[in-house]
Amino acid sequence: MKKLLIVLCTLLLSACATREPAITLIDSEAFRTEVDGKPVALYTLRAGDIAMQVTNYGARVVSLWTPDRAGSYQDIVLGYQTIGRYVDNTGERFLGAVVGPYANRIARGSFTLDGATYTLPANDHGQTLHGGFNGLDRVVWDVVSASDNRLVLNYLHADGEEGFPGNLRIEMTYTLTPENEFRIDYKAATDKPTVVNLSHHAFFNLKGEGNGTILDHVLTIHAGRTTPVDSVLIPTGRIADVTGTPFDFRTPHAIGERIGGDDEQLRNGHGYDHNWIIDRKTTDGIESVATLWEPASGRTIEVLSDQPALQFYSGNFFDGTVNGKYGKPQRYRESLALETQKYPDSPNHAHFPSTVLRPGEEYTQVCIYKFGVK
Repeated sequence: MKKLLIVLCTLLLSACATREPAITLIDSEAFRTEVDGKPVALYTLRAGDIAMQVTNYGARVVSLWTPDRAGSYQDIVLGYQTIGRYVDNTGERFLGAVVGPYANRIARGSFTLDGATYTLPANDHGQTLHGGFNGLDRVVWDVVSASDNRLVLNYLHADGEEGFPGNLRIEMTYTLTPENEFRIDYKAATDKPTVVNLSHHAFFNLKGEGNGTILDHVLTIHAGRTTPVDSVLIPTGRIADVTGTPFDFRTPHAIGERIGGDDEQLRNGHGYDHNWIIDRKTTDGIESVATLWEPASGRTIEVLSDQPALQFYSGNFFDGTVNGKYGKPQRYRESLALETQKYPDSPNHAHFPSTVLRPGEEYTQVCIYKFGVK
């Protein structure tokens, strides 16, 4: 009898060790359609301890499953359960998408390059936000290749599209690594001088989508300066030291600790919606720029980048009127974005890092979200 019990226990332990993690993937049939005459699909990537689903409509991350310190899985990005919810969207537009060709804002929808003035759609309080009314988040990307852990996407942003000059050919590679990294590699080339600033706009909640506030998430940003903004979130041109302000995340702070403080910049942003200038150790190497920790689950994200800046947005404009893919409302400050990029409105500020791309040059960027627990 004793030997039988030992055998049964061994079999049970073996079964537990090999059991698939408890995740619920979205049905790919809910995304199989055509948009603007181009095929749309949903792709599932796996590596290490994580699984991710991506649609080529807007190059959107639809779901991203990671374990907590006990090994229990949650989907930690906001999204929708069908392609129709993205195409006919009544809620937050940029869920999980690539944004561009110019991420963030351009003042008054206008910039001058080589003596020519270009007028863009003013889609955000008189400013251009994330590429205009039909940015990279609202187009169907061509799928170059798809494998178990990698998806390569391509899009031609045509000369004059949303007012931007140049035929801009963009290639973007999403890779999951055995080290539990979600790596994004961007490349772009143009046939006419233009401006380029690409970024990724996942909305994270390390408790899981719809599972409560992000104000208790603990954030570190390796940055001693920001670019202050006016009332419509356009940089004033000043460079501000964060010392002694609610914007100093050089040591870890809970996001909600100072978000309600009496601070003009917090009022302008309705919370955090600002650009931090990273204290880089190299000119263009991949470096750690921020970390995020959710104490209850233990889940962490480390953000690594070769870009000069990071936009941190604390989910200030969600109002709970739209439900996410699991039927839970997308509420105020229950998600956040960490967007690696160059500065907002750089084309209108000569002292900001240039975002100009010319024929014969190649735009590149690497962003890595590394997931873990502690």
